[in-house]
Amino acid sequence: MPTQTRSRWAFDAIGTGWSVDTADPLDDDTRGRIADRIAEFDAEWSRFDGGSLVSRLAASGGSAELPPDGAAMLDAFARLDAATGGAVNPLVGRSLEALGYDASYSLRPARAEAAPGDWRERLSWSDGTLALDGPGVIDVGALGKGRLVDLVAELVPGDVVVDASGDLIARGATQRIALEHPYDPRRAIGVVTIGDEALCASAANRRAWGDGLHHVLDARTGLPVRTVVATWAIAPDAMTADALATALFFDGGDALAAEWGAHWVRMLSDGRLEWALGDRIARGDAEIFS
Repeated sequence: MPTQTRSRWAFDAIGTGWSVDTADPLDDDTRGRIADRIAEFDAEWSRFDGGSLVSRLAASGGSAELPPDGAAMLDAFARLDAATGGAVNPLVGRSLEALGYDASYSLRPARAEAAPGDWRERLSWSDGTLALDGPGVIDVGALGKGRLVDLVAELVPGDVVVDASGDLIARGATQRIALEHPYDPRRAIGVVTIGDEALCASAANRRAWGDGLHHVLDARTGLPVRTVVATWAIAPDAMTADALATALFFDGGDALAAEWGAHWVRMLSDGRLEWALGDRIARGDAEIFS
């Protein structure tokens, strides 16, 4: 039986490549709604856009209308913070800027700066209002791209696969996905199959610059994580999978994944792998997946 040819729409958005795979080509109206939703999300949450909501709050704080996705994302941050002992924090934006990952992409590190440990007291979201007490840079990178992948998928009728360079959701379609080796992108440490669920990945070799500098920081120190180099998480939606892919860089991430019923794999800096399927955890060398 011949394989059905699918239609792929590829484009760039929020600084990365996207693809939307469907059985039939998307019409112009659907493409327009997707482009508008991505632009709206970027205008709210991008710390690289000087006119965005988070950029307007950065200098001195203040309050603004809570975006539609704000409560879901910040509620998830509260869970991540609790599970990882404060290692994941939505006010980590200033820490990233201090290491050179700033709005101008200077990539010139100045110093390590811990994120505010009292972020739950400084940042509030309730009654339709987002408020920041004093200066601070909100960064939703720990789960924001996954949330946007979910939002895009919701705009597409029928079967769809939305892939935003490492954050992927498949609805009504089964996908076999290779897990890229973080030390050698020509290799895979294994292959997973997903269907009607999401797979999100995070790795220290992506968005990396300088000597050992990358985007996954421990908010308590402002320094990049050294012990874990790559993570993958499978969950019913991409925001949850993305959040767990971040949490798995830290102690407590595996317990949160078990609580949320997610599957996961992570690679340690010494080349060993840890993975979980349900409540079973195995450990070994990367070659076990070859």
